[in-house]
Amino acid sequence: MKLLYFKNGEQYRLGIVTEKGILDADAYRQFKGQKFFSATNLTNKAVDELKRMLADGIRHPEFILDEAALTIAPCTPAPSKIICIGLNYRRHAAESGMAVPTVPVVFTKYNNTLVDYGKDIPLGKVGEQFDYEVELGVVIGERCKDVSKVDALDYVLGYCVANDLSCRDLQFRTSQWLMGKSLDYFLPLGKYIVTKDEIPDVQQLNLKCTLNGELRQNSTTADMIFSVAEIIEDLSKHMTLEPGDLILTGTPEGVIMGMTEKNWLKPGDVVTVEIEGLGSATNRMA
Repeated sequence: MKLLYFKNGEQYRLGIVTEKGILDADAYRQFKGQKFFSATNLTNKAVDELKRMLADGIRHPEFILDEAALTIAPCTPAPSKIICIGLNYRRHAAESGMAVPTVPVVFTKYNNTLVDYGKDIPLGKVGEQFDYEVELGVVIGERCKDVSKVDALDYVLGYCVANDLSCRDLQFRTSQWLMGKSLDYFLPLGKYIVTKDEIPDVQQLNLKCTLNGELRQNSTTADMIFSVAEIIEDLSKHMTLEPGDLILTGTPEGVIMGMTEKNWLKPGDVVTVEIEGLGSATNRMA
């Protein structure tokens, strides 16, 4: 199942992708006298309910919307936490000139980095060394604490495409990466959350990034140092993960920072990030 959020005035609404168009799940629930899904972050239990309602919902054309006519919101519009894993691909660690980590390198982004799907990204008035990073996003669907890697994927709701835009001169001005990672709108996401049942092996997905049509990153999640399950196990030892939390799992080689000639992103550049089975996100730098 592919899920998205779209804007209805100032309100976010939950939609389900169907062959006929986007089923307005919240309008359908209102029709049934129930609360909106979008009032809270989705849980795995809610996904089960969405699957049950889908067959009946698509028989009501009044709830089917044209996707092209919608303003698509971030596919995780209100995560309580955005947790990022750095240096999590072997070849990216090598191109960065850094040691392969022995434990996950953890930092954060905030909700100010979220942006509507496909919108231009203002590079801002601070920093100069702007870079792209295609990443697999993991959306938590059930509260979890102290879970083992054997059970970790049971707590995942689904996956999405992410571009962990970075400003390298701000990132490395201190030992803390936060400032270079949390500029406004610096986390464009793909259009959809794809539920985990559609992804048979999350550690065998191709990732790509193009800059102005030129292929820059082309790798696979098999090159991860810490798997998705291992990341969730480690994080849940230290903090409680909640439904809607978004985990970014690192980027493969091919970033501008790793190149001999570093031509940083500039206004007018167009970046597309894509992951097998999850779709893509294209944004113009402004």
